[in-house]
Amino acid sequence: MSRHEDKEAAVRRMLDTPHPPVPADLAVRAVESGSRRVRRDRTARRVLWGLCLVAVIVFTVWASATRPWEVPPETTPPLEGW
Repeated sequence: MSRHEDKEAAVRRMLDTPHPPVPADLAVRAVESGSRRVRRDRTARRVLWGLCLVAVIVFTVWASATRPWEVPPETTPPLEGW
């Protein structure tokens, strides 16, 4: 037998054994778990969007107050007579 046939025979033996019982409330637990995950993901997404919005507002306020696009005033006198 080839290696592929060995694997196929092993799978067939596993499938021929009796299947384990499935809990009766498995579907209910899966739905509850999925609902919690969706709520948690939605909350995380809202928090991240809120943080991005706050960052944009803070940057806008900082930029309007400091005006980084303007040339800074001359603070030192020019060096003459050296």
